[in-house]
Amino acid sequence: MLSISSVTKKYGKTIANDNISFAVGDGQIGILLGPNGAGKSTIIKCITGLLRFSGRIEINGAENTSIEAKRQLGYIPEMPAVYDLLTVEEHLEFVRRAYKVEDAAYSQQLLERLELWDKKDKLGKELSKGMQQKLSIACALCHRPRVVVFDEPLVGLDPHAIKELKNIFRELKESGASVLISTHMIDSVEDYWDVANIMMNGRFAATKLNDGSEEQTLEDLFFQITEGNASAGNGVSL
Repeated sequence: MLSISSVTKKYGKTIANDNISFAVGDGQIGILLGPNGAGKSTIIKCITGLLRFSGRIEINGAENTSIEAKRQLGYIPEMPAVYDLLTVEEHLEFVRRAYKVEDAAYSQQLLERLELWDKKDKLGKELSKGMQQKLSIACALCHRPRVVVFDEPLVGLDPHAIKELKNIFRELKESGASVLISTHMIDSVEDYWDVANIMMNGRFAATKLNDGSEEQTLEDLFFQITEGNASAGNGVSL
């Protein structure tokens, strides 16, 4: 379970995240929606321990900056960061050693599914941006994390990789993992989310549960809020 309680992040006098609280339970997929600058990437970086903040974030009951929490966390950043002089296969070996994972079979399976196995001997600097993104996904998942955070994961991926990643989302959910996806591409997540949080100006403007109700679609709610036709920032729960 991923739990965020009263998290505030400031850059000088600018408040990027303003007293944010939410949770993603075991076997749930939560999504963060919002326009550029809404604060999505900031809360993601707070969760993954890349930024200091006030408040509390827990990963399966452990403080997010603890070793116990980091063992259970997988993070796919918006911009992939790979090592120029490591091959694709060496990236996975490096991560497995860091997490003390002996079985390499799952790593190979991930590379095969993402069509990277035939590129296993290529250096990081030789990969296209899309390939780097796929490698980043494989590295984040190879230790089988129980909480997985994706920041704009579908950007730059080819159709096959998008299809496989959506299958991976569903598999993570079925395995009981907690999955958080930050995106501004509503149509990319419309089939499988459980709870959606729409951000505006560093706050949650609305939270919507995927309970089968057709009273208002997620897309309609998103544009209602972001285009100024609703009172954004009031924390509406639907």
